[in-house]
Amino acid sequence: MSDLSLPLGWVVARIGDIAIKGQQRKPDPDEVFTYVDIGSIDRSKKVIAEPQQLSGTDAPSRARKVINTGDILVSLTRPNLNAVALVDERFDNQIASTGFEVIKPVQVDSRYIYTLVRSKAFIDEISGVVQGALYPAAKSSDVQGFHFPLPPPAEQKVIADKLDTLLAQVENTKVRLQRIPQLLKRFRQSVLAAAVTGKLTEDKRRSKAISSSQSPVTINVESDEQPEGWNWQKLVDLAILESGHTPRKSVFDYWENGDVPWISLQDIRAAHGKIIENTKHMPTMKGIENSSARLLPTGTVCFSRDISVGFTTIMGKEMSTTQHFANWICGEKLNNKYLMYALMAAKDHLTISGQGTTVKTIYMPALKEFRLLTPPLKEQTEIVHRVEQLLAYADTIEQQVNNALARVEKLTQSVLAKAFRGELTEQWRKDNPELISGENSAAALLERIQTERAAAKPARKTRKKAG
Repeated sequence: MSDLSLPLGWVVARIGDIAIKGQQRKPDPDEVFTYVDIGSIDRSKKVIAEPQQLSGTDAPSRARKVINTGDILVSLTRPNLNAVALVDERFDNQIASTGFEVIKPVQVDSRYIYTLVRSKAFIDEISGVVQGALYPAAKSSDVQGFHFPLPPPAEQKVIADKLDTLLAQVENTKVRLQRIPQLLKRFRQSVLAAAVTGKLTEDKRRSKAISSSQSPVTINVESDEQPEGWNWQKLVDLAILESGHTPRKSVFDYWENGDVPWISLQDIRAAHGKIIENTKHMPTMKGIENSSARLLPTGTVCFSRDISVGFTTIMGKEMSTTQHFANWICGEKLNNKYLMYALMAAKDHLTISGQGTTVKTIYMPALKEFRLLTPPLKEQTEIVHRVEQLLAYADTIEQQVNNALARVEKLTQSVLAKAFRGELTEQWRKDNPELISGENSAAALLERIQTERAAAKPARKTRKKAG
């Protein structure tokens, strides 16, 4: 920031020029205090969100830095994540971790410095001097030595006020955009529920109403109400059930340079609701042939029956799977995509129906009892077509939302950059020349700060010479 062409009345300063050093102390054993560590900071909102209430006896060794209203906290650990916050009155005279650099401005608007440490220029410079591999960290001197454009006092307040308003508007926009993915998630689930209960194709046939609370895929539970032409059938009567297996990892020839796609739990979450073409791990054909695994045909529906219960995909080529999956090879009367959507629609129900407390598992005997509310094959095809259209529409909206969020993130930095170039207050300076010159200039402010800091320094003690 030191290379900027400065507006009239501005100067370049270091953070260390306008701040004083804070105090450190060890909490008393019987003291109860609020402790702010790095994890207490909401990095998105740049606020202290989840501080801890501790007693002095439970205080960690890093709980040493005294903070006051108006201080700015800057995390020295992983500064690229920009865990920063402005201390408000709730945390006055409390204690923060030594992992922070605590900036205590003197005669400078704290809000101005708070927005400064959120700027890309600050983040990039501090991140560029980090040390350490596991826990990259900047030093106190890196923060204190950062050069920045300092406006006159009156202009600082105007800038801070404008940024308060503009950044609040940006944050509100971001919050609204962030709600949309959750709405889209509910939309997708409602599409699936409508698909496998017959509501999505009501216009194609005459049928009775079906209860929206009915689970579309269930075990030994059938409803008296169902769409005309639809029937509850055992899934094993419509598809062949196959399990999976893991070739022995200790046998070199079973895995070295393998080329058989093999679906594991590491693949299934990314492939949920899609056709899977590639897998992270691939055994050799020798490994498959010398284990209980099988090479299953293209189009097989792969359903996770434990760990990630309910996640479902369709094999885009011949593949094998781990033992964590139940695999359905659909017959002529069952559309494999319809089965996938039915399993996805019932994901929550199936998770609950699994056995176990820590890890839910659906065992093979239970899988063999699965019953599926099945429409005629022609209607299955129509349902799949409509579901794909609606889900593609949702995916398009979600991509647009993600693009908009990326633009909003850039907008924040654009606004900050304009502020520190003086562009937000250009007209204000023209209207108020007396507030940016002479005693009101930033240069005069720096002199006053230096005088105040010099007066506050304790006198040095001198040793008496031995007589």
